[in-house]
Amino acid sequence: MTWIMTKYALTAAMVVLLSELAKRSDKLGGFVAALPLVTLLTLVWLYLEGQPQAKIANHAWYTFWYVVPTLPMFLAFPAFPALLQRLGFWWALAACVVITVVCFGAFALVLRRLGITLL
Repeated sequence: MTWIMTKYALTAAMVVLLSELAKRSDKLGGFVAALPLVTLLTLVWLYLEGQPQAKIANHAWYTFWYVVPTLPMFLAFPAFPALLQRLGFWWALAACVVITVVCFGAFALVLRRLGITLL
């Protein structure tokens, strides 16, 4: 139980630190947020918990493919100020989630034709 609480505490601390950093500097906050910190922590947790190397490698492999269709969301949210102004923060965020889901579905179909199965 102590191990799980340690994992929660360190992971939560990272998110809080990032949000505090982003409040102070848009550029530095964006840079740190773009680093795959959650993935790196996940890989460390898997390794420390004795997971097989194949499992750890598969996690990194699939993370790569799942990141690609999320990229349009990061362009849509700031690129369309009208989205935020007209819909407000929460609806704009929801629209970006829909964009991500649609992109993911389309991306998964394309990758399936190339022999990579995500779903």
